[in-house]
Amino acid sequence: MTPLQPSSLDDALVRIRSVFGELAKGAAERDGTLEHPYALVRDLADAGFGRLRLTRERGGFGVDLPTLFALLAEAGQADSNIPQIWRGHFTTTEILRRERDPEAREHWSAVIASGAVFGNAQSEPSSVVAGLESTEDPSPITTRVRTDRHGRRTVSGTKFYSTGSRFADYIRTAAVDDEGRRGFVVVSARDTGVQHVDDWDGIGQRHTGSGTTILTDVPVEPHGDLGRDVDSLRGLDSFVQIVHLANLTGIARSVVAETVDVVRARTRTSRHALSQSAVADPDVLAVVGRLQARRLTAETLLDRAAKALEAAHLAGDEAAYGDAYVETSTAQVAVIEAVLDAATTAFDAGGSSTVRARLHLDRHWRNARTLASHNPVIYKPRVIGDFLVNGTRPTSGYYAGRNKGEDAS
Repeated sequence: MTPLQPSSLDDALVRIRSVFGELAKGAAERDGTLEHPYALVRDLADAGFGRLRLTRERGGFGVDLPTLFALLAEAGQADSNIPQIWRGHFTTTEILRRERDPEAREHWSAVIASGAVFGNAQSEPSSVVAGLESTEDPSPITTRVRTDRHGRRTVSGTKFYSTGSRFADYIRTAAVDDEGRRGFVVVSARDTGVQHVDDWDGIGQRHTGSGTTILTDVPVEPHGDLGRDVDSLRGLDSFVQIVHLANLTGIARSVVAETVDVVRARTRTSRHALSQSAVADPDVLAVVGRLQARRLTAETLLDRAAKALEAAHLAGDEAAYGDAYVETSTAQVAVIEAVLDAATTAFDAGGSSTVRARLHLDRHWRNARTLASHNPVIYKPRVIGDFLVNGTRPTSGYYAGRNKGEDAS
């Protein structure tokens, strides 16, 4: 029997934070054993986590973006795999908030309100798309939606970076139809034609299910077209990046907390130390102080980016979304620098004992480095500078090759 979904946000938050506590208990060990947190992801869904951004009239809690990202930071502190597992789900709920097709909007909102989880399968392995050329879209795809003579549509193709799909009930996947139009379609994650391959070999974020998904004649679900109009995609480029910023912020919090524990448990110091007690060693204490400064940097910039995107939604114009993207990009540069520095500097607080595998302290750098490699940050300072010097507002990557108001498929 499916557990009853909580009826109020307050009740949901109690249950959600209880699951966060369970996630935190085993996060370090799971990193070493490569155990996926399937049951705990399901517990989060049953606690109402997936309904956070769904509007109240459609069975959700209607939280604003700063609240959502603050909760994702809490999730990232418990286990940094969790915000990434849920990134595709929350992207879907963002699309539903602005979906123009009323039947699709109501259908999928009801499905999510009942506790269903969405996964993501957009990107494809480079070996699949090698040799394809596109002057408009940097991510060509070979996955196809075919329509038979009876009007039934099926999807076939191979996806990689299919984050969260192993944990999901439904997958929103990118595909091209018979007429060459690109769009998103929804399929069941549990259909017999869906093969989840556990081959994600990244140095971090090991339990996000970000491996290969093979789709073989998988039926498109009823009302399975989502995000066909660009209006439903506005702000998503900033949104998906802020999810990573929330996750990085959670990692920074874990770095501080675990380093404090290391210092308190330390029984010896260096012969050059000014104190024989680590908890009284000025140099060690300064390391912890610097870590806290990096944490505060991440938390402050996360909140600022979240508020900028919330303001863009209220304004509803392209200039506001461009400004939010610049704000998010600026935060991305600084948060990545802060958290990677913290995850490295933490080792200075404990000497050689901190590199022992049983402490699992290295997972924070590996996870932060993996998250920092998404949406390459090397391009963002130029984007920011171009805006400040020349007034050039970046346009959404979700609009690639399309004009506002055109069919996004």
